[in-house]
Amino acid sequence: MSTFTEETRLRAREIIARYPADRSRSALLPLLHLVQSEEGYVSPAGVEFCAEVLGLNKAQVGAVATFYTMYKRKPTGDYLVSVCTNTMCDVLGGQKVYDALAEHLGVGHEETTADGKITLEHAECLAACDYGPVMTVNYDFFDNVEPQGALDVVEELRAGGRPMPTRGARLCTLKEMAVQLAGFADERDGAVADGGPGEPSLRGLRLAEQHGVSVPGFDPKTPIRSKAEADRAAAEAKAKAEAAKPAPAPEPAKAAEPAKPEAATGSTAPDVKAPDAKSPQVRTAETRQPDAATAVPDAPGTKVPVDGPAPVPRDAQAAQAAGTAANPPAGDGKPAGDAVGAQERNLKEAEAGTGADGADRADANGSGARK
Repeated sequence: MSTFTEETRLRAREIIARYPADRSRSALLPLLHLVQSEEGYVSPAGVEFCAEVLGLNKAQVGAVATFYTMYKRKPTGDYLVSVCTNTMCDVLGGQKVYDALAEHLGVGHEETTADGKITLEHAECLAACDYGPVMTVNYDFFDNVEPQGALDVVEELRAGGRPMPTRGARLCTLKEMAVQLAGFADERDGAVADGGPGEPSLRGLRLAEQHGVSVPGFDPKTPIRSKAEADRAAAEAKAKAEAAKPAPAPEPAKAAEPAKPEAATGSTAPDVKAPDAKSPQVRTAETRQPDAATAVPDAPGTKVPVDGPAPVPRDAQAAQAAGTAANPPAGDGKPAGDAVGAQERNLKEAEAGTGADGADRADANGSGARK
């Protein structure tokens, strides 16, 4: 199990200190990036580390780490090359770019080259449809990429170079990127770069200017107010609105009380509110377990479910034991439970009394045959 460096532990405390004392759990996302910056992926040791410093259990941390694709659960190369193969980029040639890289590198989705430099993955969407097809290297964009251009990029990376992305700063490794995602500045020379929007992103603005389309009354030079100024303006507007309200009208005379249930329907049910006036939890509890204080079966709008017949008895314990013995734990390449034939055989043997210790019972009773 990995032991994280003292620098990582100091940074972990700094991340946790960013949040209120009773909201430290909110630090989990940057902490996962932090452990990934040291190991290159979120290892079991990283999950345990995050659980320890936040006072969570490992299942809670693992649930988050497996939900987001930016957290890698197995060792990843220095450069994560992602190719968009979603609809727009696919139409523009994204799949051809991915296929060319896969053949050239000899790896598939989420696989790493033997030298540990490149991990390839296809991405569902990289949010840059106007530059498609797009490829990212550690989340920095290479726009309008073609198969040969993509091959040139990965070869330069494998040779030790760091090609400039189409937009953004100089490339960094996945571990260096994880440090930034954890909320720490990148001090490398050239790590920060300025740049304006590309022409495809400005196309809509150009068309608006060309055709005179604008938001009525909008002044782009309007200053952005501070939060205090915005709160004060909102309070003043609310006070004016309250002052402009007309005086309340006199209350109308009360209507006659509705007839009691027994007078209206002849039912002897207690006088209860309609189910729709209650929360779903209360309504469910009342309809499942009616008593003197809740709705009864003949109350208007209620329905009490009736239990069905009991399930047919089955020697489930023997079937489970036999299934466990016949199905070893699955590895990364095969989900558990694929051995359908073995499971069906175990269930049949359990029902016939010939599975596991059932064969001995059958012989003792003078019936059945040992398999």
